Parts: sequence; C-alpha cells; structure tokens
Amino acid sequence: MQSPSSLCAPGLRSAQLTAHAAVRMRQRGISSRAIDTALAYGRHIRAKGVTYCVVGHKEVQRYAAMGINLSEAEGLQVLLAPDGAIVTVYRSRDLHTIKLTPRRGRFSNRH
Repeated sequence: MQSPSSLCAPGLRSAQLTAHAAVRMRQRGISSRAIDTALAYGRHIRAKGVTYCVVGHKEVQRYAAMGINLSEAEGLQVLLAPDGAIVTVYRSRDLHTIKLTPRRGRFSNRH
C-alpha cells in the first residue's frame, strides 16, 4: 500500500490521502467536499481489510428528511485503510460488490 501523502487535500477534515487516491480524485472529478460528505454521512462497512464509506440512495433519502442534501455524493465510495488513510475513491451505486468479511466469534461455526 502506498504511504499517505504529507498533505491533506484542500477541504478534507483530517483524512490523509494516498498518492493513488489523489490521482483517482482528479481523474474521476470527485471533490474534497464530496469525500467529506461521504466520511461524515456515509454508511461505514468493514470488508476486505478496509472500511468503505458509502453514500447510497438510503442515506440520501434519510438525510433529505432532515434537510441535508447528499445528492452530490450519491454513489460515492471512499475506501479507508486501517490507519484512516484514504486508499481510493470512486462512484458506484452497486453495493453488492462489497463482500463483507465474515465475523469471527463464538457463533461463527454454527450452521
């Protein structure tokens, strides 16, 4: 994994961007504001060793009822490394591609 860049992108609250994430933001036209929105209001899903911060249709509807407009960030997915660095960002409305990591615990071996 690439190390986080030394500077945060303008507007990002305190999240460090990897060099890869900074390139993908520029290539995909994703603003720092949209990433802040995903980090603050998105659903957080742990899978594949990272945390996905996802703004889906449900989040847009839920927060619209509270007067918060998330439509700019709908479909945005921000992947965070365990250390909190932003690994990559992209838009995808398909949340089925996120494969949850199975829980380990006392009930994991039950059928």
